[in-house]
Amino acid sequence: MRKKIVAGNWKMNTSVQEGIELAKAVAAKAGEIPAGVELIVAPPFTHLVSVAEALKGSKVALSAQNCADKEKGAYTGEVSADMLVSAGCAYTILGHSERRQYYGETDAKLVDKVRLALDKGLKVILCVGENLDEREAGRHFDVVSSQTKAVLYNFSAEELKNIVIAYEPVWAIGTGKTATAEQAEEIHACIRKVLADKFGAQAADDTTILYGGSCKPSNAKELFAQPDIDGGLIGGAALKADDFIAIALSF
Repeated sequence: MRKKIVAGNWKMNTSVQEGIELAKAVAAKAGEIPAGVELIVAPPFTHLVSVAEALKGSKVALSAQNCADKEKGAYTGEVSADMLVSAGCAYTILGHSERRQYYGETDAKLVDKVRLALDKGLKVILCVGENLDEREAGRHFDVVSSQTKAVLYNFSAEELKNIVIAYEPVWAIGTGKTATAEQAEEIHACIRKVLADKFGAQAADDTTILYGGSCKPSNAKELFAQPDIDGGLIGGAALKADDFIAIALSF
């Protein structure tokens, strides 16, 4: 039975104090979540140590939103995988559509980032997804398959055990639009087939694949009922503890 996950990506939101309060509110309600569901929060870099402290003793895991593609050295402004581990992170998000769109992250760079993160003991939430032009051109399956292969085919089935995939329909992020449950499911099933072609059916079936496009309490239950959707990478709704917990209770 593959793991169910609800991960909150706070993006560039909240002050440190606001982040501590949000983390405490999530941790206080985490006991309501069924045993088979993992909660993860991903605050900004500046918050990690403080949020780790706020989560101590709770069932909530800590993730970063990104990490460097270099181990250490003269890379001003970068944050390494070792630093994330020392701050208390268990996960890092990599390849988010906003990193790809605004900061030019390529699949080749993501291979280096995933490799370093895994080598340092972090689990990875790897994001893939198509934009509106690609969706309207009918290229969504090709784009998502290509992104998945370009990064994950460089790793082994054993390494895949520490990688979660998040499908982001880029056209549905922050727009209020949501892929229908059927649209999301068919892409998730496509991703799982791409994994099965390389790693075998069992490894593909064991991999957690999250939906990352405007998931909220009102649509989470329908999305999570799909056979290949194993949870969500939550944006805006993760900034309200009650909404975040409500989503996690939607399984």
